[in-house]
Amino acid sequence: MKKGIHPENYRPVVFKDMSNDEIIISRSTINAKETIEVDGVTYPLIKLEITSSSHPFYTGKQKLVDTAGRVDKFMNRYAKRTQVKK
Repeated sequence: MKKGIHPENYRPVVFKDMSNDEIIISRSTINAKETIEVDGVTYPLIKLEITSSSHPFYTGKQKLVDTAGRVDKFMNRYAKRTQVKK
């Protein structure tokens, strides 16, 4: 490998799946604003919307993920259009 092109600040980081609260501790260089304590050790925390433990392809279960309120926004816009036509 070439010298000097790879980051030097690898450290343990917690990745947390927000849909099922599963945590994964892995090494990463990603910057985190929050921290979490796991087994008495404080780690940087990265929140994820979906991981392999909650993705329908891996779990075999279909689940609606609406974290940004997209369905509600659509329903509000659609309701306004039907009211204007009446």
